[in-house]
Amino acid sequence: MRPGYPGAGGSLHRLRVDILVLLVSCCVFLPLVISPPHLMDDVDAVQAQIARNMLESGDWVTARLDGIAYLEKSPLIYWLMAGSYRVFGAHDWAARLPLALINIALCWVAARFAMWAFGRRAGVYAGTILATCIGMFLFTRILIPDAALTLMIMVSLWSLLRLLDTGEARPWLWFFLLYTSLACGLLLKGLIAMVFPVGIGVVYLAITREVPLREVWRRLRPLSGLALLLVIAAPWHVLATLRNPPYFDWTMHSGPGEYHGFFWFYFLNEHLFRFLNMRYPRDYNTVPRVWFWLLHFAWLFPWSVTLIGAFRQSYRPVSRAGRVRLMALVWILFVLLFFTLSTTQEYYSLPIYPALAMLLGADLAGRERYPKAARIVLTSVLGACLGAIVFLLAWTAKYPTPGDISVALTQNPDLYTLSLGHMGDLTLRAFAYLRWPLVLAGCGLLVGVAGLGRVRKTGAAVAVLAVMMVAFVQAARLALVTFDPYLSSKNLADALMRSEPGVLIEGDAYYAFSSVFFYTNRTALLWNGRSNNLEYGSYAPEAARVFLDDAGLKELWGGQRTYLLVYGTDMRHLEELLGKGLHVIAASGGNYLLCNR
Repeated sequence: MRPGYPGAGGSLHRLRVDILVLLVSCCVFLPLVISPPHLMDDVDAVQAQIARNMLESGDWVTARLDGIAYLEKSPLIYWLMAGSYRVFGAHDWAARLPLALINIALCWVAARFAMWAFGRRAGVYAGTILATCIGMFLFTRILIPDAALTLMIMVSLWSLLRLLDTGEARPWLWFFLLYTSLACGLLLKGLIAMVFPVGIGVVYLAITREVPLREVWRRLRPLSGLALLLVIAAPWHVLATLRNPPYFDWTMHSGPGEYHGFFWFYFLNEHLFRFLNMRYPRDYNTVPRVWFWLLHFAWLFPWSVTLIGAFRQSYRPVSRAGRVRLMALVWILFVLLFFTLSTTQEYYSLPIYPALAMLLGADLAGRERYPKAARIVLTSVLGACLGAIVFLLAWTAKYPTPGDISVALTQNPDLYTLSLGHMGDLTLRAFAYLRWPLVLAGCGLLVGVAGLGRVRKTGAAVAVLAVMMVAFVQAARLALVTFDPYLSSKNLADALMRSEPGVLIEGDAYYAFSSVFFYTNRTALLWNGRSNNLEYGSYAPEAARVFLDDAGLKELWGGQRTYLLVYGTDMRHLEELLGKGLHVIAASGGNYLLCNR
């Protein structure tokens, strides 16, 4: 038994791996539970409110927003958040807690997977790399289920390898984990949770041919596994279909005013038509394919400087390490090629991060010294970033910071669907509002520059980069706190709760001020907001009638006390439509809560 394999290292060695990886990942992800202080508008607050609606209504099958069925997503992530609400109450931090724990579990499982394949050092490195790369922060800072999906894909692929290992002492455990993780994946993100593990596994087996097909069948027991999977995943799919008829509509197109039930929307529109870029409504952007591939050097930073070298390892399936490397390579290429042929968004590639982290960890574990070229490149890049921070702090020292950061931003709405979209809003003056985050980021970069200049051993370099990234992520978290009035409408929600009762109207789609609905737990009429994610469900026969046009708004505005949430850019049109009877109750982030009295 080779050194570093868990059975040879003893419980103390395993404990050290667990403690180190859990410590790093907790330092990264647990602070995000309580800060940024408030849920952001758009997806963040929408997911949290769906979970609350499920808990309060007792309907755990059909997700709803504002009285309208929201049929496009699987429910497990809502169930987890609702369970957190049940224990802790319906708070923003309670909504974030399950996702933070999932992120920590993801890094820990990646470390254990790498340790099983490559040894202790590779395990520590893989878990640390996954926890501290930029992409993990960017793509898990909002309430989306992709990190949980990534965890399920990783568990299923590791379980497959364990079941194929003739020396495995507990095949019953890995059988259970394989099919349970596939079922949970279906309840997290739909059919893609089956397509990836099954497709990757089939390609891997076709390449290696290490086990005869009859033996594969005997070890995997697919019929028994399918029965277990159906017991877990089928009930929700069946109930959702029955409660949202028509049951089986095979229409190959849709448009305004058409409703074909849950089955059509979830299986055809949300899966097949999205893959073919034919989905209606088309409420998403797609990243150019070349950027979808190249941006991984940014998302994996600072570890991506050794990425090319990590791919130069042996993939011959003659040992456990070689088999896991080959599985990781197939895993990465399968996912990237799948989305290259489909619609692409940056976070869609999150499922490959554990595979990349394991390849990087295995490569670094085989090096006594951190690669010299990588140190030079990293030191140069980090030094340039540190110089930019010093310049920004000096340049903005003369600027006062009245109000919130929104007064110093420009707006580029075409970028908002991208992960770094709001970076395009920044101006030099806006950095005056970000002084403390810049100082903390600068301290982290200083640690990186100074540390890499002194250390040579790989372990020391990994420790330096981990400390730097923990500081950098916390700086990014503080920056999000500064952006809070711009990204969240919590201040408008507070003003609404202090006001007298009245009808609430929101300008634009539900997502525009979704944090107001979470913090007030209210529904609203939507002015010119029949678009995006609620459009399809709004055509269902039992859907709430919540949509207003200009004429409907004008009629309501002249009656009982009415409140209106609007973007600042809508004010000119409102003045033309409603005249001068627009009383500002509160303003935040360039947006307004208005009242007719």
